[in-house]
Amino acid sequence: MEEATLAETDSAKVTKSDSEWRSQLTPEEYRVARRAGTERAFTGEYWATKTSGVYNCRCCGAALFGSDAKYDSGTGWPSFHEPVAAEAVATKRDRSLFMVRTEVLCARCDAHLGHVFPDGPAPTGLRYCLNSASLKLRPDAE
Repeated sequence: MEEATLAETDSAKVTKSDSEWRSQLTPEEYRVARRAGTERAFTGEYWATKTSGVYNCRCCGAALFGSDAKYDSGTGWPSFHEPVAAEAVATKRDRSLFMVRTEVLCARCDAHLGHVFPDGPAPTGLRYCLNSASLKLRPDAE
């Protein structure tokens, strides 16, 4: 599957059956992105990556976060202060694990990306704390 460019993030909603998602993703990618799982801290492919590029949705290829918004939050997960466009992501209240958090989803295919917290750096004050298993980095052309 080819990743989307920034201009393609507003494409039509992507819906697939459970078996289609399972055949497209590894078991870990499926568990995290389609079943709202979480990878262990400091284990994901992108938590310490400093490569310049665009982080796309692992499921549908939509452009979600730019490397220019990535920072080291010290949490062990890739963290960003803002998405490439407000409409690239969706949020919903998450009341799992005996707490209330804000879940971050791909707006195009509803993949679980992670959570957003109000303790990030300027200019937004937000920390989008995401799972590498839900992302696919498209490095900038060299």
